[in-house]
Amino acid sequence: MSEIGLVEIFSMAEAAALIATLFVIVYYSKKQAQSLSVDIETKVLNDLAQRMHAQVEILVERPELTKVLSKVDAESPEMAYAYDILFTFAHAFHMRQRKVLNDNEWKNGLIPHSMIS
Repeated sequence: MSEIGLVEIFSMAEAAALIATLFVIVYYSKKQAQSLSVDIETKVLNDLAQRMHAQVEILVERPELTKVLSKVDAESPEMAYAYDILFTFAHAFHMRQRKVLNDNEWKNGLIPHSMIS
């Protein structure tokens, strides 16, 4: 049986350390890519929300345009504001589905407690 010398042991330890480093790099780069994907989705959702908010501002200024979105013949600022509220909650729901909002933000920070009853 051949004996393993000190140099061979260090050589094997060096190879193992290089392989372990490679695994660590792959693991963290995968996490970074997932985080980047969530950031891009968040940016897209925020841009969409800004566009929808601008459109709802037009509805608040000119309530007669609600006929474009609904067959309801309600030309009131309240109806236009209701659309704004619905779009806001829809945006929050989509962010929750994509795991942008965590449990605490979803349960406690989104809806005022006075509205939950």
